[in-house]
Amino acid sequence: MNKISLRGWILAALLASGGASATELLNSSYDVSRELFSALNPVFEQQWQQQGNPALTIKQSHAGSSKQALAILQGLRADVVTYNQVTDVQILHDRGNLIPADWQSRLPNNSSPFYSTMAFLVRKGNPKHIQSWDDLVRDDVKLVFPNPKTSGNGRYTYLAAWGAIDRADGGNEEKTREWMKRFLRNVAVFDTGGRGATTTFVERNLGDVLISFESEVNNIRKQYGSDKYEVIVPPVDILAEFPVAWVDKNVERNGTEHAAKAYLNFLYSPQAQKIITSFNYRVYDKQAMEAAKEQFPATQLFRVEEQFGGWPQVMSKHFAAGGELDQLLAEGHR
Repeated sequence: MNKISLRGWILAALLASGGASATELLNSSYDVSRELFSALNPVFEQQWQQQGNPALTIKQSHAGSSKQALAILQGLRADVVTYNQVTDVQILHDRGNLIPADWQSRLPNNSSPFYSTMAFLVRKGNPKHIQSWDDLVRDDVKLVFPNPKTSGNGRYTYLAAWGAIDRADGGNEEKTREWMKRFLRNVAVFDTGGRGATTTFVERNLGDVLISFESEVNNIRKQYGSDKYEVIVPPVDILAEFPVAWVDKNVERNGTEHAAKAYLNFLYSPQAQKIITSFNYRVYDKQAMEAAKEQFPATQLFRVEEQFGGWPQVMSKHFAAGGELDQLLAEGHR
């Protein structure tokens, strides 16, 4: 988005109605975003106070994004959500009427200030010679990624694999289903969230390939040693959006509407976008991406909407009880 419209969004947030006396915000986020928001939050807190507002503390809550959304439906009074899948925000409208139906139109880029794709983390030297999705169905390869039933991270992995192979097969669903059975059969451990999958791969030393967001696997490599791991971004991959929203019913009750809107708009600012790229997320700010271009290998990204028709279709066909995921797991282990 251009600089003029960006300034407009930020100004609108700062002038928005709502209590300016908020002293605390709760951000309900996905499992592997801890470090990102630990870097972003102090910057916003300082700016907020410099603008003449009372001191503000942003608190974080982390787990698999679907579990986080369920907690809000069950009463967790989070002010904002920063998730890794559209459906985990949409459910706050569909099942709780906590946000409006048009929540995605309230902020730029479908309310997604940054995005990512899926990548493979392998051990140093890439001993199994992993380069693309096709390599993940060999008999000698074991995989680790979170359970698509509980994790947006896991759902994106499943959909990235399905979409890439479906495109290679020319849309032959029968061939894609057979490939997916082998792919799922190679999963050594299904953790509930992305951070649990990281622990399984890095600390328990299970599996040959950890599949997670490009941002996460690069941060793992940085944290645990670039001499121990390598990152591979496959040539065809999925565009993973990271949608955000203020939770209308909660900010009204908490008196935090002004602060919540300003906080989410801050994520689109050039300063925040630069910080976000430092955690290996891709952003829409062209200057930030140009400065960080060496971090992001070229890959052909497809959208959920163009490959699968949209998230409602994905959830009913693939992840509902008795859907494709359940069928593939059952058939693959016969």
